[in-house]
Amino acid sequence: MSDFVVEPLRRAHDRGAFDCGVATLDRYLRERALQDVERRVAGCFVALSADGEIAGFYTLAAASVPIGALPAEVAKRLPRYPAIPAMLLGRLAVAKKHQGKALGRALVADAIIRTDRLGVGAFALIVDAKDEAAARFYRVAGFLPLPDEKRRLFLPIATALKAMGEGR
Repeated sequence: MSDFVVEPLRRAHDRGAFDCGVATLDRYLRERALQDVERRVAGCFVALSADGEIAGFYTLAAASVPIGALPAEVAKRLPRYPAIPAMLLGRLAVAKKHQGKALGRALVADAIIRTDRLGVGAFALIVDAKDEAAARFYRVAGFLPLPDEKRRLFLPIATALKAMGEGR
């Protein structure tokens, strides 16, 4: 992702030209993302190309997962809290002209590293895949399905950091 810089969304970013091919994601970035940031319900991070154009974005928000929703082999290694803290990767989109260049995977990696560097307790990154194609994308990136959840997947932060060579 060396051709891009990822930073928090600001009012100065030109959101109007962003086109990922999914109208709801385009509209979210243009109309709601800054509101969510200002209301502190989500953080939005944009990948900027060398010319300052938004090439992609993702959102992060605090979340939790009921301990019983995790696979038994994962849950048995965790404290017996009713819910385990996590970070929700709420939205992820890449502009059409940058698709197929691994920017989506780089944004997921950025979200993992950013979550770790926040220093808050977050066992996993959680995603709610919008469709089967998105679920496939996340499974290839190492996410695992939560039992009994159709498209909710998780990736333990420690597992992801270790795979990226960033582990503690």
